[in-house]
Amino acid sequence: MCAITWFVEPLIRPASEIAGKAGLSTEPSGRRLPELHLVAYSNVMPRKGTVERREVASDPVFGSELVEKLINCLMYEGKRSVAQGIVYDAFELVRQRTKDDPLKIFKRAVENIRPTLEVKSRRVGGANYQVPVEVNRNRQASLSLRWLIGYSRQRSETSMIEKLAGELLDAANNKGGAIKKRDDTHRMAEANKAFAHYRW
Repeated sequence: MCAITWFVEPLIRPASEIAGKAGLSTEPSGRRLPELHLVAYSNVMPRKGTVERREVASDPVFGSELVEKLINCLMYEGKRSVAQGIVYDAFELVRQRTKDDPLKIFKRAVENIRPTLEVKSRRVGGANYQVPVEVNRNRQASLSLRWLIGYSRQRSETSMIEKLAGELLDAANNKGGAIKKRDDTHRMAEANKAFAHYRW
């Protein structure tokens, strides 16, 4: 009991001391509690329902939202100008190698990479099942850009410009790491189609 009192006593302060530090009146008649300021946050993620998708502005050179998303995915630490330089230089390198419009090649590469099926883990009766589900259009675009950049970074070229240009050309021709990832994703979904009735 003494040990508990020894720890509790230093925490007890007179009401006048606490009120004086808070700038409140210490008179019995003027005693009041500090006011609570409630702040309403409008940008809080809801517990239920869907989150509205933000519109992405078009990029300044090609006027394409897809190119702007590529720049955003490639960007590190908010260095947008560096990411823009890499993407535009890679597009120029693609133009030099193919003598064709790089935007058209980029769109063809993204369309080739887009997965139509993927597996999601679902727990049923104490066991986890890999359930094949269809991928919606927005997720297809984000996955294709993510895979394109991820496998570009793993390539053996010296600069990121050459890596991105090489992966773009490979993907446009149905080759490269991003295409292999898409095929693996489809193969996994096909192998687990017996669990498709667990889809939610």
